[in-house]
Amino acid sequence: MTIGKSPRRSAPDSTAPGSATPQSPAEPSRAVDGPSIGRLLARARLEAGLTVDQVSTRTRIRVPIVHAVECDDFERCGGAFYARGHLRLLAREVGLDGEALVARYDAEYGGAAAAPRATQLLDTGPIKVRDHRRPNWTAAMVLAITAVVALIGYNLFGASSPAADRPGAASAPLPSGVSAPATAPAAQPPAPEASPAVIAAAPADKVTVKLVAGPDKSWVTAKDGDGKSLFSNNLEVGQDQTFTDPKKITLVIGNAGSVHLFVNGKDLGPAGKDGQVVHLTYTPGDPQAG
Repeated sequence: MTIGKSPRRSAPDSTAPGSATPQSPAEPSRAVDGPSIGRLLARARLEAGLTVDQVSTRTRIRVPIVHAVECDDFERCGGAFYARGHLRLLAREVGLDGEALVARYDAEYGGAAAAPRATQLLDTGPIKVRDHRRPNWTAAMVLAITAVVALIGYNLFGASSPAADRPGAASAPLPSGVSAPATAPAAQPPAPEASPAVIAAAPADKVTVKLVAGPDKSWVTAKDGDGKSLFSNNLEVGQDQTFTDPKKITLVIGNAGSVHLFVNGKDLGPAGKDGQVVHLTYTPGDPQAG
């Protein structure tokens, strides 16, 4: 046995069981002791009472990337340039010093910040700094209510046609003996004439009544032989209505002087006088006033 210095121990085999795994070249060297960058961000976020979703919404950094940064996985950021930008935004949101985190990132993950390439400037816009105050829901609600009120007002008062043009907007019949206001136009249009087609279209076994509005509108109600309502509305200037029934047609006409009658193909002229309300009944036989 030789007495002397013990032989130098050879470096442990990396493949031997229990041997320490050598540091991977890709693993960053920790230049600063203490919690990592990701742990600092996660701890500050929890102390600020924020969730990952809230931080993602306020910084516009996707949730998977926020999780990756808090786990010190900066590969998801897409490069050192974007990792530095994400660190600044996240640090500002949770109340940390962003520049200090960026300096530590450069020390641990290599190199000073490099200028972004032209393609990166084209692909990504500048980091937008937003006001992170809570949205003003009261103002949004007021705007929504104003829009609804404006829409309702337009539907009620902004229709292109007057209210009298819509169905069901009939005016009350004028009382008997009361004349309409003397507002006749300067040139009174001639009374409508019965065309051959109107006379020929009247069947012999039925009663056919045609009403034509003259220079002013009138109110008309028409019923068939069974008492069923056929028409109840204003008859505007120039409009006409035709009714046919096997038994009879019963009419109530307001402002009768402004309605011209054609019954069973015969021209009976005005239904009455201006402003007069008349009640008429016609059958398949000769016209007779009811």
